[in-house]
Amino acid sequence: MSFQLSIVVPLYNEQETFPFLIERLNKLMQSNPSIKIEVVLIDDGSKDNTSMLMAQLAYMDDRYQCVFLSRNFGHQLALSAGLECARGSEAIMVIDGDLQDPPELLTQFYNYYLQGYDVVYAIRKNRKESRLKRLAYHVFYRLQRRVTNVDIPIDAGDFSLISRRVVDILNKMPEESRFIRGLRSWIGFKHIGIEYDRDERKAGNTKYSISQLITLAYNGIFNFSDFPIKLITRLGFFTVMIGVIYFILTLLKKFFWGVVPEGFTALLFAIVLFSGVQLISLGIIGEYVYRIFFQTKNRPLFIIKERIVEKQKLNE
Repeated sequence: MSFQLSIVVPLYNEQETFPFLIERLNKLMQSNPSIKIEVVLIDDGSKDNTSMLMAQLAYMDDRYQCVFLSRNFGHQLALSAGLECARGSEAIMVIDGDLQDPPELLTQFYNYYLQGYDVVYAIRKNRKESRLKRLAYHVFYRLQRRVTNVDIPIDAGDFSLISRRVVDILNKMPEESRFIRGLRSWIGFKHIGIEYDRDERKAGNTKYSISQLITLAYNGIFNFSDFPIKLITRLGFFTVMIGVIYFILTLLKKFFWGVVPEGFTALLFAIVLFSGVQLISLGIIGEYVYRIFFQTKNRPLFIIKERIVEKQKLNE
């Protein structure tokens, strides 16, 4: 069966939102009968009944393709698996399964695609989350915009419609620490953003922990910027200047006022300052070495345990 569009939905422990998600997706496909749409559901190693619900649905409805990963690989890699398995000949829409992003925007996305845009991304105008989280997102996106070498849109997540030619290029990129929204910006072509209000989760709890969000933020900065590594040089010059200034002040006090710093205050200041700079520098270098180390292993980004495509189970 041939499809014009694919909707890729990574899922991890989403049994509570699953019925609402499928209801919305079915209504979306029914309201666009002239467009042949498939839905690619990716189970990222769920521990609840998500995989069972996916399998039951795929056996009943040919429009749904299910991909089961061998373990939990994380959101970005699950998304990459979905993009690789999507069969849409024109474009692929990426959306999370928690229904914070409205799938109904597909129609508007597709209209822009028909106008010649290769990437139509959604910009989060309002977010129904805690103030602390909103502040953290606000600061991150603007910091990322200032330090990265790629023009990554502010307040735009993975929710988007991507043309087939851009997806084909994405699938050829073997980066291990993936940041999809950054990669699609790096590829280029014609982009446009659409503002929308982001809803709360339909049910259940968020699957992104604080540590996972920090890792994603690191990938967004370290993978697309040379600023952190250049920061080490700047910190080095800064500490040398501080040391020189302190040394000059010490000499002036000795020769003009006959006062020399006593005790451990001066020593403690120097140790804390230079030790802190060294640890920061080692941490930044370590982030780059970490990425090089895992990339050179050349392991597959994900492992597909099983697929259900048009009522056929395909063992990978």
